[in-house]
Amino acid sequence: MTEKPDKRPQQVFTLLVEVGRAADDGLPEGSTGAALLCYATGVDEAEAVRETVAVLKQADLCPLDVTGYGTLAEQEADGAIIADEERALMDRALAENAVIVAQMTPFFPDD
Repeated sequence: MTEKPDKRPQQVFTLLVEVGRAADDGLPEGSTGAALLCYATGVDEAEAVRETVAVLKQADLCPLDVTGYGTLAEQEADGAIIADEERALMDRALAENAVIVAQMTPFFPDD
């Protein structure tokens, strides 16, 4: 009898998602889109990106581009200082196996 390989553990990845406009997207009037800072779980960054894009599409948003910043450990290894509030959101994302939108910054055209 062969043993099953261990399932890879879920990790939390920090993602910056640029979204464009779509009908009923809930973005502020006059904005051309937004940047969303997300914490998302996955066994790897590719899975976290796929799940995040799927969740945002279900929320009637239009994801255009995703930039990954890695896991907490990867960010700390690069010298990033992570605030306690961010750590708490990352912990929540992991506990709930969820995508957490931590911040939304709308884009407005230049006046």
